Amino acid sequence: MAPAGLPASLPLCVCLLLASGFAQAGRLLVVPMDGSHWFTMQMVVEKLIHRGHEVVAVVPEVSWQLGKSLNLTMKTYSTSHTLEDLDRKFKYFSDSRWKNPEHRWLSLTTGSGKVFFDLISSHCRSLFNDKKLVEYLKQSSFDAVFLDPFEVCGLTVAKYLLIPSVVFSRYFLCHLLEVGTQCPSPLSYVPRLFSKLADTMTFMERVSNLVFYMEEHAFCSYFFKTATDIASEVLQTPVTMDDLFSQVSIWLLRTDFVLDFPRPVMPNMVFIGGINCQQRKPLLKVCFSSLAHEERPGFRP
Repeated sequence: MAPAGLPASLPLCVCLLLASGFAQAGRLLVVPMDGSHWFTMQMVVEKLIHRGHEVVAVVPEVSWQLGKSLNLTMKTYSTSHTLEDLDRKFKYFSDSRWKNPEHRWLSLTTGSGKVFFDLISSHCRSLFNDKKLVEYLKQSSFDAVFLDPFEVCGLTVAKYLLIPSVVFSRYFLCHLLEVGTQCPSPLSYVPRLFSKLADTMTFMERVSNLVFYMEEHAFCSYFFKTATDIASEVLQTPVTMDDLFSQVSIWLLRTDFVLDFPRPVMPNMVFIGGINCQQRKPLLKVCFSSLAHEERPGFRP
């Protein structure tokens, strides 16, 4: 028992403080997504390196931004497409998405969005065709995979290497966030992504939300078909997107639950909204007494 006058939890706190000195830096494998997705992930990777973690990124040779101006180990693999192919298919995707805002969901899952996503998914086949790189990954004993879920290959790599995966994202398509976290998402008050509904719905709006949910299940299996086919080929067993996302250990969500509609959350859903905000200098101290004697439009001391 703890001596009188001392809290009973004091011995435990002392043990935890002493044990923290034995913490070790880890080996982290990063499988990023190109473009603006990399800008947000890059800041986190830089902080991990600054804290002493060993970080290795696996990126395609053909990319827009991946691997630039970072002090970390880069492992590249060749791709079956050129930078011109990447630019052309992304332009087709972006033009179709914004020219037809009313059909954005349909265009994303069955049209130009699928064409572009299939190109990104093909990276995974190129990665695993590089036998030397795959052998390096197997021998490196990484502690976890840090990935963007839009680059589904990161989940395939984690399942292939049998190591934990950490997802870094704002949101994800279809029902896969709920599947990955085993989190309930009641359709009566949790609107589906792109549905333009709120948490307070009429009966007909709830029916519309249900129909939208059913459409997700119908179209998403088609949208991710290339990714699941490649994952099944690599893992040598039939694989679904549910199989890949159900293995995720932690979801780092770049938002805050107070900015979203009320919904259930799970312990492995960690909200990190604001992590990409730039650190600004504090405002200069202003002498209000001197400003009070000056006539400035709109200023009140």
